[in-house]
Amino acid sequence: MSKIFALATVLSSVLIYNLPETIREADISRLSFAVELAEEFYGRVKGQDVAFEPAKLLWLIQRDFLQGKSVKQMVDEALRHVPNSDGDKNIDQVNQIRDSLAIMGDNSTAFSLPQPHLQRTKLCDLKDGELDQSYVQKREQLKEVVKSIIRPKIVEGKSLNGNEFVAFLEKILEALNKGEIPSTGSLVEVFNKKILERCSKIYEDSMTKVVLPISEDTLQSIHEASRSESLKAFEEQHFGRHHAKKSVETLDEDIEKMFKNFVMANQYKSSKLCEALYTACEDKMDQLQILRLPSMAKFNAGFLHCNQSFETECVGPSKTVYEQRMAKMMGKSKSLFIKEYNHRLFNWLVAFSLVMVIVGRFIIKFILIEIGAWILFIFLETYTRMFWSPESLYYNPVWHGIVATWETLVYSPVLDLDRWAIQIGFIALILLVYWRCFPKRKHGPRSLLPLYADNSKVRDRSE
Repeated sequence: MSKIFALATVLSSVLIYNLPETIREADISRLSFAVELAEEFYGRVKGQDVAFEPAKLLWLIQRDFLQGKSVKQMVDEALRHVPNSDGDKNIDQVNQIRDSLAIMGDNSTAFSLPQPHLQRTKLCDLKDGELDQSYVQKREQLKEVVKSIIRPKIVEGKSLNGNEFVAFLEKILEALNKGEIPSTGSLVEVFNKKILERCSKIYEDSMTKVVLPISEDTLQSIHEASRSESLKAFEEQHFGRHHAKKSVETLDEDIEKMFKNFVMANQYKSSKLCEALYTACEDKMDQLQILRLPSMAKFNAGFLHCNQSFETECVGPSKTVYEQRMAKMMGKSKSLFIKEYNHRLFNWLVAFSLVMVIVGRFIIKFILIEIGAWILFIFLETYTRMFWSPESLYYNPVWHGIVATWETLVYSPVLDLDRWAIQIGFIALILLVYWRCFPKRKHGPRSLLPLYADNSKVRDRSE
């Protein structure tokens, strides 16, 4: 019965409340659902569309006499506060309904009907001519009153056609069937369902525009701004005044679920980005370990570039973890490079001195180059023999000078000899072959530099 009354309250544009003889407190209590509907859906800010206009309430009281009072006076008296000195909760609840019904005064009217016939059990079989004529007249007046106040059902600011009314009915039935006892809250949820979807979409669209990964603080700030925007939109559009709180909680839960997904996506993309940068730096450090021409300056430049690129490009929640891994890996790489650097440079210089001895002796035949190469070779070999190990050489100021000269020649911002070593060597080889194979002039200018004497016999011109 309660569901039928609730359905009639929602669907009708005029709710006729038929009461015998007088208005009792129980009759007022039964109107609590209609009152809640009015408070939830009709008490919105003026000028905004309502979900639906609650039915106009017509008090229809069937009674022969009203003790000298009009039916309107009788209704007004019934809606007055009842003293509650004992603090009875039921009386307080009915008084609250009275207050709400009094506020709805513009949306209600009252009408009285006399008894149609003394034999009430036979009313269905009696014709109009057999009924009390005063009743018939009042009944016709009642029809006119109903005609004057009846209006098309207004839902969300517009009148419903047949198909729209059926859809509206299905929506109401869905809400009323959610529980054994129909509640205004269930109706509010149904009418706010689409609004919740729209507001959730506002949040989702706002967050989707964000290019991940970003820092956690930035993501939190964007989340709070998007959440505020979504809640503001819901506040402007939602239906219901008291029961809308549950819809707000539902929206907040949906937003939190979406935010968790964005947090997970941010963590994944941050981890993926930082892992790629870490791997690139690790590969770079491995390449610097096997330089053809060892250079501390080049290693330091690559080391600094890796640090700067990682610090700038790695963002998001994974940055802290990868910073620790990065520092550990870079520290190991630098220690290993420094450990191997002097040994490799020493071996390079020994090999270089021997090569230059051969070049100065047999190819260029330039004695100063050969002498310089021998001096370098003897210094490197005798020093290590005298002091037992090459490591002791690395603290010698002469070695530091050699290292500084080597670094200047091998790497600079203008020329990276390690990168161009093969090309430069190839060009030098071509020039050397050209120089050796090109025929010498017979009367060339005498060199000012000491060269090896040519032991070949000079043929006489007469020969």
